[in-house]
Amino acid sequence: MELTWHGHSTWYVTVGETRLLIDPFFDNPKTELDPNQIEDPDYVLLTHGHADHVGHAESFNDATLAATPELVEYAMEHFGYEDAVGGMGMNLGGTVECGDAWVTMVRADHSNGIESSYGASAGMPAGFVISDKKPTQETDPDTTTFYHAGDTALMTEMRDVIGPFLEPDAAALPVGDHFTMGPTQAAIAADWVGADVVFPMHYDTFPPIEIETSDFVREVDAAGAHAEVVVLDGDERYEL
Repeated sequence: MELTWHGHSTWYVTVGETRLLIDPFFDNPKTELDPNQIEDPDYVLLTHGHADHVGHAESFNDATLAATPELVEYAMEHFGYEDAVGGMGMNLGGTVECGDAWVTMVRADHSNGIESSYGASAGMPAGFVISDKKPTQETDPDTTTFYHAGDTALMTEMRDVIGPFLEPDAAALPVGDHFTMGPTQAAIAADWVGADVVFPMHYDTFPPIEIETSDFVREVDAAGAHAEVVVLDGDERYEL
């Protein structure tokens, strides 16, 4: 599994021959790329409807969309998408087959209005757990799994469900504070999900979420987490 961080919460994930793009938003200071420079994904995954997560979704509307049914309906009307997983989107707790990948939608504690007026609901906010095998209760050491937490606060679901049952090898966690977890709560999340590697995301894009990533590294150590913190540069790849 190959992971590329394009800044903010935008990740490009390759599983076998399948390409997935999560929360495409390239108006951030960590990437030097425009949407037209990104290889066309097979699937676009949207965690929620805020503008800094769906900002360039329209540029990839030839892909199949994975999102809540409410957000799928909005994307079909406003972003030109024609195809969604299962024809209707997916919802929390569901697992869908996306080419060579299995995608499980998990909860995120956040808000989810869409458009600047916040006048429309995009359903529940979400995170995604992406695996190269269908998740089961049987531990498989040959399975590779990546958890994209979306925009979330710390929640016990990380400790009680995502960590023990979905067993992520790596996790991308928001650390920018103000709108999501900050370094302290994200460090607890790193401990709870039990990943071997954690990546900070959703920081430095706007003044309210500017942080020192060294604070996250220090807090992960203080939390007693066994995870290695990997701070990627924008557009940097990581082989999982």
